[in-house]
Amino acid sequence: MKDSAIPSTITGEIGSHMKELCDMDISHSTISRITDKILPIVKEWQERPFEEVYAVVFMDAIRYHVRSGGRIVKRAVYIAPGIDMSGKKGVLGMYVGENESARFWPSIMNGLRNRGVEDTLTACADGPAGFPQAEIRHCTIHQIRNATKSVSYKDIRKLMADLKHVYAAPTEEAALNELEPFRDKWDAKYPKIHKSWHGNRPTLSTCFKYPEAVRRLIYTTNAIEGFNRQFRKVTKSRTVFPIDDSLLKMLYLATMDITKKWTGHRQDWGQIHSRLEIYFEERLADRKL
Repeated sequence: MKDSAIPSTITGEIGSHMKELCDMDISHSTISRITDKILPIVKEWQERPFEEVYAVVFMDAIRYHVRSGGRIVKRAVYIAPGIDMSGKKGVLGMYVGENESARFWPSIMNGLRNRGVEDTLTACADGPAGFPQAEIRHCTIHQIRNATKSVSYKDIRKLMADLKHVYAAPTEEAALNELEPFRDKWDAKYPKIHKSWHGNRPTLSTCFKYPEAVRRLIYTTNAIEGFNRQFRKVTKSRTVFPIDDSLLKMLYLATMDITKKWTGHRQDWGQIHSRLEIYFEERLADRKL
């Protein structure tokens, strides 16, 4: 199947560069053929080796529609940004698979282990991270979305204002104290929210055991949300992709554009690293990091 999935924003940019460099116009179809050369590069990128230990790995999936067998089906793009023990950000994996499934993540984690990852100290995920020792931090953004998806439009603003007192609390005790009045006020209309929040409390509260510097590292979902925003910006003119590889190529190009701005490590990494060495002393004892 012909790949026409590269959007006008990307083909236009490539065309502009060629016009500037070579004083020649290149058609959309020619640019698409050129981008076919990207697939081997993507495959090589997906198999590159990694560091042994990561301080945190974020796991998420964003959904798209792709044509398959004469039908339009849902696909999930699984993405796993991480921060290594030197404080550098990187994307450990990006794969197109079935619509988001807990069964897909273990295969990705096995792939990361085969490429050198032996441990991740913490993980921001909605399920098992694939590394038994990883301390799981349940994604707050996903928790909010899942818990409030059935809230009516006229209630959502007030409910979210009350819920913010829970997820933005400075300590676990304060969060629990805020959860009870939330339940008293909203349980009659939306009983599932308190039940969900209370049920996921152990993994939502993981960050409270750490000092502020480490908490910021594992609490934030900016790494994921930033990617999703950029991906949606690139794909907004494409509602259905002709094949999986078309989707993969476009998002690979977007990923390269996003990550080229990532230079050096976090400014507060010295403080974070020293705290990680204390809290994960046994797991880091035999490693030179």
